[in-house]
Amino acid sequence: MNYNIILSIVMVLLPYEMEREELRINTLIETLTPEIVTLTTYKANEAETDSTPNITASGFKITNPKKHRIIAVSRDLKRKYKWGQTVRVTGAGKYNGTYRVHDVMNKRYKKRIDILIGANDKQTKLRKIKIYKI
Repeated sequence: MNYNIILSIVMVLLPYEMEREELRINTLIETLTPEIVTLTTYKANEAETDSTPNITASGFKITNPKKHRIIAVSRDLKRKYKWGQTVRVTGAGKYNGTYRVHDVMNKRYKKRIDILIGANDKQTKLRKIKIYKI
């Protein structure tokens, strides 16, 4: 089969599969009870993390902060959300979406998630955000 034909088929099917996955997740979260948390953002730098800002607590290596869609959870939530767990964030405007748990926050924080953002993005803090374990 020709490469261009295969690429054309993929380009047609990919959006359909993505829509199907979104529908599956949205249907699933309707049956789940959300965790209500405060959402903050953080950047991969030594001032906001530790001496190895491009390696998360789970050992995940950060190469593109926005593309990875990583969140850190407070230690009280770590019992519920394990490394690599997929979560859905709602009620957070542009931060709504699906993320993976790859980091943990300082022990002083409770009921909080921290979304990894790019170096030039603006810091944010939002309250009463819903997260679902999917």
